Amino acid sequence: MKELIAQFSQHLRDALSIIDTFQFKAADRAVQNVMITGLGGSGIGGSAIADLVASEAKVPITVNKNYDIPGFVGPHTLVIACSYSGNTEETLQAVAKAEAKGAIIACISSGGQLKALADEKGYNCLSMIGGFAPRSMFAYPFSFLLYYMRAYGIIDSDPIAPIAAGIELLDQEEKNTLIKAEELANNLKNTTVQILANAGNIGVAARMRQQLNENSKMLCWEAEVPEMNHNELVGWEGGNDSYSCLFLRNESDNPRNQKRMDIIKEIIGAKTPHVFELWSKGSSNIERALYLVHFGDWVSYYLSEINQVDIMDIKSIDLLKSELSKLPL
Repeated sequence: MKELIAQFSQHLRDALSIIDTFQFKAADRAVQNVMITGLGGSGIGGSAIADLVASEAKVPITVNKNYDIPGFVGPHTLVIACSYSGNTEETLQAVAKAEAKGAIIACISSGGQLKALADEKGYNCLSMIGGFAPRSMFAYPFSFLLYYMRAYGIIDSDPIAPIAAGIELLDQEEKNTLIKAEELANNLKNTTVQILANAGNIGVAARMRQQLNENSKMLCWEAEVPEMNHNELVGWEGGNDSYSCLFLRNESDNPRNQKRMDIIKEIIGAKTPHVFELWSKGSSNIERALYLVHFGDWVSYYLSEINQVDIMDIKSIDLLKSELSKLPL
């Protein structure tokens, strides 16, 4: 996993190369809404991209993480299915239901049943190398989803240049990132972590939480400002030094939410000494998101070392899948 995290910028380069040669097939009808369906390491790109393009998107975008699909899905819905293995049962069932309603289907997968379906039906399908943990391949669905957003006319801006700039940024910052990520990991050790993010960046926070869950074997949760100010903030009355709070900050965050974060940092700081900030870098929201994702991946790696756990172990998920396989779909 360490090598795969270190290869993040190379994965982005590879994704851009795949996009550059991709033969896109335009939709034969107007897209009136979008549903991105996928789970876990395959699906988190959808959460991040829905946030990133929300202010520019011409139609509503929904992220689906279930067997079922929303009632609005129909012939003018673009359904983008993300499954790294191509065999995620929830995603395959969601696609089947979307097909039954005549939706426009596009796929992201390394193989399996999803890619076979795309090949059979002639769906757009962006593919990457298979055989790795889905969470280690984040660069591909992130880039591919942004490409689909532009290709299908959901957004007008070209995401390729910001991704390329993000690659440069990551490479320039890598040495400093390693130092700072290890430092943050040492500060978060032996705590249950809350990750706070501004509205519009909660997908990135969720990605970081997932990495601490899977890589570091730690309980963790994310919360969104300002929503958490109206409920969850009061929960910190029960906080203590067994908890930590990590604020993800961006210069582009809503100024009012910036003030909120400054104030709640003091409120939470009265309950635990483990309060930290991580400011993004980059000149665009895409660059900032890539920076925070990569930084969080390194934090999860260092925490796995501190916690002395097997970063690749997912036996709880494997047990769940094994038990489910005994039941008919």
